[in-house]
Amino acid sequence: MLRTPHETDVFIAGGGPAGLAAAIACRQKGLRVVVADVSHPPIEKPCGEGLMPESVMALRRLGAIVPPGESFCFGRVRFQGCGASVDAGFPNGYGVGVRRRVLHEALVRRADESGATLLWSARVDRIDDRGVVVNGSSIKSRWVIGADGSNSQIRRWSGLDAATGHARRFGFRKHFYVRPWAERVEVHWGACGQIYITPVSPNEICLVLLSRDRHQRIDHALAEFPELRDQLAGARADAERGAVSVSRRLRVVARGRVALIGDASGSVDAITGEGLSLAFQQAEALATAIEAGDLRAYETAHRRAFRRPALMARLMLSMDRFPWIRDRALHVLAARPAIFSNLVAAHVAAGRPTAELVTSALIPLGLRMVLG
Repeated sequence: MLRTPHETDVFIAGGGPAGLAAAIACRQKGLRVVVADVSHPPIEKPCGEGLMPESVMALRRLGAIVPPGESFCFGRVRFQGCGASVDAGFPNGYGVGVRRRVLHEALVRRADESGATLLWSARVDRIDDRGVVVNGSSIKSRWVIGADGSNSQIRRWSGLDAATGHARRFGFRKHFYVRPWAERVEVHWGACGQIYITPVSPNEICLVLLSRDRHQRIDHALAEFPELRDQLAGARADAERGAVSVSRRLRVVARGRVALIGDASGSVDAITGEGLSLAFQQAEALATAIEAGDLRAYETAHRRAFRRPALMARLMLSMDRFPWIRDRALHVLAARPAIFSNLVAAHVAAGRPTAELVTSALIPLGLRMVLG
């Protein structure tokens, strides 16, 4: 059994992808790191399981390797619904579909190789002036990172719970053991919500239903998409699993020596597919700020990275909420595929300013919806 250290530079509560990415990034700066999680790997979580190009590049920088036979590369995104269809390719790079447990195993291996101390089945009891208390033992730490999810205890203990908005939808996931029919992510729009199709291996796809209705289920929703239902007919599938998709923006994500990352630091609706991308960007920015000894730079970087996904979420949730917006937007995008290409390009290109998304895609889309 791994011995609990008495002292570290950085303590991270939460051993999911966000916490492990932060651990690896901090180790790359030469900092001593301890990660604690009450679970034991691999940690599973229902999600869309698609990594956009910026997430793939971030994983490469972190040195985490996903086995090729347990993943699937894709280069396009397709929107379909209301009798319209449009797709576009990524301007640079490629996305990767990978099961959540496979991704978690890759991050655990890399964090262990980097020299981080990983404490599993370890409960964080509290934080104090010196550091933290884990399973009754004190660990002195200069910095404490809360990577403990949307119901973060670190956030609550640190008084960082104040948020500017809070909304939730419901996600349901199934894996179908069938060969992917295209090297793309598909988003099928309907009255029940959105169905995402992501290829995650050469013989498997991940299907996620996102809905405002907590009682909605995948088998029932597929009746609204007969073509998709027929493609999956007869395919073996695993059990359906559900999760809550929370939209929350915090007023402050760092205070004193405590910082939040991943869903603990706020989140956008899963419709954007940006959760892991945000976490990886935050991990690198946080490690840099900790190395400099000033979390204000992290606060600024976190706020900047959040803007573009939050804007995309508002657009796509408007399409979800209002049928006339959904119908009009999908037909405009199908008739003007260049607008959709700009939308995809701006969405997946990390570091591009939010203003570029507005001018290249959202303004032309809005004008076409109004003027026809």
